[in-house]
Amino acid sequence: MSALIQTQGLKLAYGGRTVLRDVNMSIAPSEIVTIVGPNGSGKSSLLRALIGAIPPVSGHVLRKQGLRIGYVPQTLSIDTTLPLTVARFLNLPVRVDAQAAATALADAGVPELGARQLGALSGGQFQRVLLARALLHKPDILILDEATQGLDQPGAARFYQQIDAVRRARGCAVLMVSHDLHVVMAASDRVLCLNGHVCCEGAPHVVADAPEYRALFGTGTQGALALYRHDHDHHHHHHDHDHNHAEKEPAQ
Repeated sequence: MSALIQTQGLKLAYGGRTVLRDVNMSIAPSEIVTIVGPNGSGKSSLLRALIGAIPPVSGHVLRKQGLRIGYVPQTLSIDTTLPLTVARFLNLPVRVDAQAAATALADAGVPELGARQLGALSGGQFQRVLLARALLHKPDILILDEATQGLDQPGAARFYQQIDAVRRARGCAVLMVSHDLHVVMAASDRVLCLNGHVCCEGAPHVVADAPEYRALFGTGTQGALALYRHDHDHHHHHHDHDHNHAEKEPAQ
């Protein structure tokens, strides 16, 4: 199969309640796919099924043979009183060679953190260490679950830029669940909108125009998306008149 990972008629239940049904999706090499949807729509459950952490009630998850997955959790509770350096953390549970650890930290944008205490890191630094840890084993696909939760907007934007840089440098696919709708819309090749099933999917501007998406999220993102694209296309800083102009600009 050419897809790295795909689902066929996937149905998932949690505590006896169906959380997702009829999910057919696939991820191709090196594409960035984002999953959006309201709370309780089954986003985290889908990721956990993809990495093999929860079994389907019915349907299938197919992974390409030998597929290497790098998983970046939402957060990780760590006892900050433990004296644990970043380098030591990267060696748990399996020792990695120092060069591999250094490369992963550099790719995650924090080459200088190896000797620092884990408990002394900022939220953004800790997320990058989790990213480095996911990169250690040269994944074919990076899977991120709300990885920017707890970061402010500039911090989240920088984290997504880092992910984009990783994809360009390593050619790995990226699948992420995210609440940062405007950033997602700007950064993804494809968006999957979930609400117990796949409501709509496609290129970001197509999904943003879909009635199912608007029913869930309103039209608030549309302006931000147009603005981002407008800026992106013309490489100039927007002034007030550009705001109005960009809002009305038809989708490319």
